Amino acid sequence: MKRTILSAAFIFFAIALSAQLSDFNGTWKINKEKSNIPTDQLYLSQISVMIKGDSLLTTRTYTDPSYQEYPFAENLTLDGKEAKITIYDMPRVSKADKADGTILISSKTTYYGGSGEETLVATETWKCDATSLSIDQVIQMAGQEFKGAFVYDKVK
Repeated sequence: MKRTILSAAFIFFAIALSAQLSDFNGTWKINKEKSNIPTDQLYLSQISVMIKGDSLLTTRTYTDPSYQEYPFAENLTLDGKEAKITIYDMPRVSKADKADGTILISSKTTYYGGSGEETLVATETWKCDATSLSIDQVIQMAGQEFKGAFVYDKVK
């Protein structure tokens, strides 16, 4: 009897968590009025998200100060396993976890700056409801730390 109750509770919890994560699915565009967009660097202007089971597929579009766009796709699992891709000749290692209706993403991107090889380390905390996605971000690079809070509106 206890085993049946525990099994039912586990199934209910898994279904509830899956429903929460499906809210992330869609295409999200930055809300410039609700976000602190940097004026001198790339920022995530749009993101498409598809969660199926334990798979997180994103297409991220970054925009630079001159409004050039740089899209790339990334496929992660939501169990903390590392995934490796190369973006515009820059190796990137990322991992994603889910916790209490949020998605946590950490990544390391290697690039070459004026003084040689550099590493950009980013952590993102995603939260969403039916119409908005918020991403709190901390970036560490070149001995500095940058924090940002971004809000995205669902476009489809």
